[in-house]
Amino acid sequence: MEERWSTEHVLSLAPDAASRKAAGKLSTPAPWSATGTDGDAVWGECRGSGSTPYRTVVELATPAYQCSCPSRKFPCKHALGLLLLWSGSPGSVPDGAEPADWAAGWLKDRRERAGQRAARPEAPADPAAVRRRAEKRSARVAAGAAELRLRLADRVRHGLADQSTAGPWEEVAARMVDAQAPGLATRVRELDAVPQQGLLEEYAMLHLLATAATRLDELPEQLAATVRTRVGYTTETAELLAGPTVRDRWQVLGSRDTTDERLTTRRLWLRGAKTGRPALLLAFGRPGQAPELALPTGQVVEAELAFHPGARPLRAVLGIRHGAPEAASDTPPPGLTVAEAVAGYGDAVADDPWLDAWPTVLGEVVPVLSDEGWHLTDGRHLVPVHRAAVPEAALWRLAAVSTGRPLTVFGEYGHRGFAPVTAWGRDGRPIGLTTP
Repeated sequence: MEERWSTEHVLSLAPDAASRKAAGKLSTPAPWSATGTDGDAVWGECRGSGSTPYRTVVELATPAYQCSCPSRKFPCKHALGLLLLWSGSPGSVPDGAEPADWAAGWLKDRRERAGQRAARPEAPADPAAVRRRAEKRSARVAAGAAELRLRLADRVRHGLADQSTAGPWEEVAARMVDAQAPGLATRVRELDAVPQQGLLEEYAMLHLLATAATRLDELPEQLAATVRTRVGYTTETAELLAGPTVRDRWQVLGSRDTTDERLTTRRLWLRGAKTGRPALLLAFGRPGQAPELALPTGQVVEAELAFHPGARPLRAVLGIRHGAPEAASDTPPPGLTVAEAVAGYGDAVADDPWLDAWPTVLGEVVPVLSDEGWHLTDGRHLVPVHRAAVPEAALWRLAAVSTGRPLTVFGEYGHRGFAPVTAWGRDGRPIGLTTP
């Protein structure tokens, strides 16, 4: 049976702040009727302005949502309100109920479609055609990377302070897209926002990546896989899951959503209880829609993960789950000292030179604010907070959780500092720092 989620987790599913506010008004029993849950789904009817109530059902495992309202947001305020009611008022959403006919029909259709997709055989690919496409793309990427090296050298030759011949990088980024190297395109676009004092470093790292992209056949296998990923090559989920997987009891250390005009990206960090191995899951949603994959912070899921290839594998895809998730423990995960965290990031960068940050749990640290900004200290060493990656409100929330006492903090540590994501207070309960 699915454990009832925390309010924080439910609100993390909302596509925007307006949806969170509207859902809060629907989180009381008054507008709801015919509610129930069987452990796999939650359903109910919500009274609206019309004569017919909105019928809402949520499948908890994915999660997936269905509502008869006309909203284009996903999940809508009714789905969020129902989840908040289920989370905060258990008596208002009784356990052990049988789904209403309309909810049962939707749930049955979803299961049947999932079974059909799993049973549908895939047409075998033509190996010769696959090889020709791969060779053609490799040639395009190599040509694009060679052009990028020339552009970078040209900028350095004219001097970083000379902007007379240095236009925006967007045109070069477009050339990288044409060369089927979207990873290079993304890093090129970011150059326009880099302060002048940091340009030489960024040019050097990008030049190193472009050089490596033209010499993939000469690199060690794992480093070549890292370069391919950085350049923009992708591996299909089905292909990853068909290969070796790592089964473990994965604890959810934290999550963070970022949004731009194209999509919402959710990052979920896990750590294996037996292997100690970190993992990063990515999920995406269209504008106005939250990503489907949602795992509450602190929860433990026994599952198989398939990792993307690389010299320092981190990104993974979620495979088969074994059993129901376990409730969050009231014991924080073991953490590192600041010195150990710095050394750990150094080891990771030795494997992947383009690694900006590495998931890290710091133990027994206190947030402090000085004239130089926010830091975390374990009493012996300080680590600066990466301010650009953390909202100001999150840092004050961290300070409020700490109240001057040491606590465990999870986040990403890199050369720009530490970006906190989750903190464990005195009661051992995880608190998401970036949740609005």
